[in-house]
Amino acid sequence: MLLTMTETQKLWQPLAQQLVIPHDEVSYEKLVAWLDNLIDEVGENEQHPLASLMDIIGVLIEYYENKHISELEG
Repeated sequence: MLLTMTETQKLWQPLAQQLVIPHDEVSYEKLVAWLDNLIDEVGENEQHPLASLMDIIGVLIEYYENKHISELEG
């Protein structure tokens, strides 16, 4: 089932400023904090309604880390 554009816009608006591709340290840190909160809530429960959001935020964090964090730290 696909959402209509009106439904998508209505649901997207509350998340649009939070769920972003991080291009700076501030947006990266916000995503890390959000992921930490999700981990506390979701844990290992792959059936939790927020589990896929946790995966998406993880991908965004990984993108930033791969692009901006030196491999010398590891």
